[in-house]
Amino acid sequence: MASSLRTPDSPPHLGRAPSYIHFTPRRAMASFENLVALANYEEHLREARKVVWRDRGEKPVEVLDLGECLEHACRGGLRAGTLAFAIRSGVNFILLLTRIKRIPKRFRLSLIRHALFGEDSMRFAAMLGSFVGLYKFLLNALPILLPQPNPDQVTHARTRSLFRASITGSLEDTPKESPFEDEALEEIERAMPQRKKAARHARLSMNAQAHQLWVRKRTRWWYSAFAGTVAGAIAIMFEKRSRRVGIAQQMFVRGLQGSFNAMSDKHGFKIPHGDVIVFTLCCGQIMYAFLMRPDTLPPSYNRWIQVASKVPAEAVKVNMTLVREGTFDPDVMENVLKHPSITPANFAYIAERVSKARMPEGLRSYGPHYGPCAAVHPELDSCMVVQVAHFWEVFRWMLPIYGALHFIPMMLFRRQTFLKRPKDMLLRAALGTARSSAFLGVFVCIFQGYFCAKHNVYDKLVALRASNARSLLAALAKRLPPWVTQLLISKFSFFVGGLLSGLSLFVEEKRRREELAMYVLPKGLESAWVMARGKGWVFGMGPYGEALLTAIGMGMVMSTYQNDPQHLSGLVRRILYQFVGPN
Repeated sequence: MASSLRTPDSPPHLGRAPSYIHFTPRRAMASFENLVALANYEEHLREARKVVWRDRGEKPVEVLDLGECLEHACRGGLRAGTLAFAIRSGVNFILLLTRIKRIPKRFRLSLIRHALFGEDSMRFAAMLGSFVGLYKFLLNALPILLPQPNPDQVTHARTRSLFRASITGSLEDTPKESPFEDEALEEIERAMPQRKKAARHARLSMNAQAHQLWVRKRTRWWYSAFAGTVAGAIAIMFEKRSRRVGIAQQMFVRGLQGSFNAMSDKHGFKIPHGDVIVFTLCCGQIMYAFLMRPDTLPPSYNRWIQVASKVPAEAVKVNMTLVREGTFDPDVMENVLKHPSITPANFAYIAERVSKARMPEGLRSYGPHYGPCAAVHPELDSCMVVQVAHFWEVFRWMLPIYGALHFIPMMLFRRQTFLKRPKDMLLRAALGTARSSAFLGVFVCIFQGYFCAKHNVYDKLVALRASNARSLLAALAKRLPPWVTQLLISKFSFFVGGLLSGLSLFVEEKRRREELAMYVLPKGLESAWVMARGKGWVFGMGPYGEALLTAIGMGMVMSTYQNDPQHLSGLVRRILYQFVGPN
């Protein structure tokens, strides 16, 4: 009787086969097939997305022989070249669209074709594709040809602060998909000396730490430096000669930045406000070059400084010839008289200087050996009021430019945070825009205020020394050595003005100061190198100087990226990760 009982959930017992055909409903089958198709589509979409954008925390690829190494390098180089071609073509096309209305219609199609498939895009793709391919091949081939010794013997400078502080505390939390065995983790933990306090706190994920464990298990520190040097020297040759210098300079200063950060962390020292110091030194060299040696700066950079200064170009040229030669071209000075807003007092002063410069040889006079304030700011008589006016002009001029730099990245890369806290994000971007615009305005005010002040002091000292007055100021002026007075109008005084102007970087947000210092550093180094080469202090590097500089820079950059990525700037680290990947 118990056997005949069944629970409500148990299926009914049939003594014979059913007389109907049992089948799954069509709606259920269709839903299941749709789910499978959707899952396959999402999987293919993720795979396609990886070709364009590399996800965070990608694991390093394990290659066991040279054949796999070559295949891995070819895949990476092809991906990087394709991505570089798409980026360069897209940028060229967007820039063309901004001015296409001013171009005749018969030229538009050819310009669009050149923007999308032109030589510039091809060269850029060849440069990045060849670099990534060569770097990946050398980095992964060297451990096969020259295996890493026993990790227990490696206890030198490669154990940086990140791994002293983070690996030992996260070994138990290492993801299961990590490519390392427990024994390898224990060996690396034993090989690292402990440190009481880390100087820098890197923010790397667990996957990034696993990548660094792979680096220390499979490679030596010089593998990445050698691979970056060779790949950089060859890849730069694909670009046009006119662009090689700029690329080489940027790579060199980024390498210096990463190497210095790694060295300072290793030895435990830090220079307070080092970014401001670098910026001020570079500004001193750049402003000296702009006023005294414009041939040592790129023409486009000279034009940008000229526009930002809000000073007539004729005044800059007159000042240069007066300081260097003691003369000026009257025709150039006369062009200042055509300024639409020149004041009557400034017009009269400049006209007098021009008339004296055109007198016969014995009576000719060029006046003091510096550019007159009336030519520097012809629209205003006061040297004090002009600083306020130029600050507002520069601030208003840079406001839309810095506004785009602050608002657009926020909309693109921090969209979720912006949607959650729109008021806070908009206020932060607005304050950042105001600070960045004020930074350049303060820079211009400091230099022009210094320019006018030192020349007014010079005129006052010369007048006091020549007067018969018995005042205290006259007595002090007569006791000053002549070289002190001449120092106010010397060429070196413009370098000092650049140094003072560099202090305006304190107005800018702290996290942006290092990037601004890295922006001006190549310009300052280039100008100083050209001047030193002209004096015979350094040698020329010939036609392969750009390749040599790129090789040195990329060796430093890739060594830091592969061994201590936390010491590179976030922008450089993200770009390298998207193009190069973990290995």
